[in-house]
Amino acid sequence: MGSQGKEGVSLVVFSIVIPAFNEENYLGNTLDSLRSGMSEIPDLKGEIIVVDNNSSDKTAEVANSKGARVVFEPINQISKARNTGAKLAKGEYLIFIDADTQVSPELLGLVLKKLKYYNCGGGGSTLVFDSNRNQIFFGSFLPKFWSLISIVLRLAAGSFIFCRKELFVESGGFSEKLFAGEELLFSQNLKKICKKKGSSFEILREYPVVTSSRKLLWFSPFQIFLSILIPTLFPLALKSKSLCGFWYRRPNHKENKNDHSNG
Repeated sequence: MGSQGKEGVSLVVFSIVIPAFNEENYLGNTLDSLRSGMSEIPDLKGEIIVVDNNSSDKTAEVANSKGARVVFEPINQISKARNTGAKLAKGEYLIFIDADTQVSPELLGLVLKKLKYYNCGGGGSTLVFDSNRNQIFFGSFLPKFWSLISIVLRLAAGSFIFCRKELFVESGGFSEKLFAGEELLFSQNLKKICKKKGSSFEILREYPVVTSSRKLLWFSPFQIFLSILIPTLFPLALKSKSLCGFWYRRPNHKENKNDHSNG
């Protein structure tokens, strides 16, 4: 059953927030998959907010062409982009998705059922890569290992996070002191609030999101290893953007297109 305003106008029930920095080559497919899922849930009105995080490519144009609501966040920081989108969201449910991540209609439907009918306060989903790029460890083992950690410790990956907006506000949102790993701290804070409210925090396993493995092409195995090791040993490194280049570096447009075509 959809929500109706005083004059019978359908109100926005859920808001999908996508932080996007130079994502013209991946964003279109992400938005298409979301529109497909939303079309299968006609009784719940949703909106898509793309937060253009100071892009230099056609990210905003792609978002506009796909009917998304585009807002601009000049400070290039993932947590700030997510918070900006959340502040402007009209829905009572928030879903945060990365611009290079595909979400199935089944997962979108399941999330909304959890939030609307099953006293779920928030959570995330397991994930798989779109390709292992012929890298057994980082391409095949690592996403499976992360999904296991995600389930056991109940930590949501940044590629897909959902929650009730009221709980998001109470949690303080994503920490803008961090340039990476903000989703882990957010998960911890949200879990505490859910427990206090008697709501659940769930990592869904039924329909994993499919996220891009493009970083396996952009970075060497040694660079990827360091990107994991340094914040693990020195968490304060996550407060330095210069030490979080793994999450912010983008190739030039030509390389990016080649990566996508080989995806």
